Amino acid sequence: MVSLLLLLGLLISSLNISGAKTIGVCNGRNGNNLPSEADAVQFFKDNGIKRMRIYEPYQPTLQALRGSNIELTVGIPNKDLQGLNDPAAATDWVQKNVRDYFPDVKFRYIAVGNEVHLKGAETKYLLPAMENIQSAISAANLQDQIKVSTAIHTGLLENTFPPSNSLFTEAASSFMNPIVTFLVNNGSPLLANIYPYYSRIANPQGVSLEYALITYPGTMVRDTNLNYQNLFDAMVDAVYAALERAGGQNLWVVVAETGWPSKGGIDASVANAETYYKNLIDHVKNGTPKRSEAIETYLFAVFDENTKDGNEVERHFGVFTADKQPRYQLNFY
Repeated sequence: MVSLLLLLGLLISSLNISGAKTIGVCNGRNGNNLPSEADAVQFFKDNGIKRMRIYEPYQPTLQALRGSNIELTVGIPNKDLQGLNDPAAATDWVQKNVRDYFPDVKFRYIAVGNEVHLKGAETKYLLPAMENIQSAISAANLQDQIKVSTAIHTGLLENTFPPSNSLFTEAASSFMNPIVTFLVNNGSPLLANIYPYYSRIANPQGVSLEYALITYPGTMVRDTNLNYQNLFDAMVDAVYAALERAGGQNLWVVVAETGWPSKGGIDASVANAETYYKNLIDHVKNGTPKRSEAIETYLFAVFDENTKDGNEVERHFGVFTADKQPRYQLNFY
């Protein structure tokens, strides 16, 4: 009996650890009043945040992460993709930004490009850059520890209602289908930026606030045998449906960004954002109607970024203020 109880205790402990690692937070640098990199890393540790996403291999951040035990997703900016079509440049990138820090820094994913636009020149450079980075990672014998992927936005999808009808647009398919094959061949997930907030403000008559905030009490969308109570699930499962149609039936999705702003736009408020984040953190442990496993999810972002481009609302996604004060009462573990 004692051994059985011990086994159950270990199982429960392992489940709790798994749940604790579901949530990461993005660490952007578009601000002139942000904490130092060392302070930011310590802040992640103090708040029990076990995973971080950064958008470029900023050396002070990588130095600060040494020995922190924080699992890292490091990005390659879109502007650098063309240069990485040169295999030697990709090998140099991996040497300077990964091998020089491994294993002191716990790299998890390399996000090659972020929301590459259909009409941008980067689309033709994306897959070759991913392949060259993958080759350099494999040459370093790190292919089992570090997965190479890219981060997409849901604008690449069409026919997303109901979610099971979703597919990549014709224009997106031309570069996404080969990327899906790449991910399948290398056992990598697809990173997807999922924003119910923007879907809500784009169609306020068709998307209720409750559905977007994960507070709707019943079924909003019936999709054959799948019932959807919130937009986050519907958006994630739309990505899964598109992947399946592109040959990625066994791929998994990592939500590389999601968030809700505290001010600066329609429905942007501290109350709405806190509701979204709290419900999301609790919800992703249980997966979606289509996929029941926990969803690895990264909140955008740790701090407000006061110099970020775009509309005013873009500068108010911080879960904390730039001076490290909590905007919401959230539990990351």
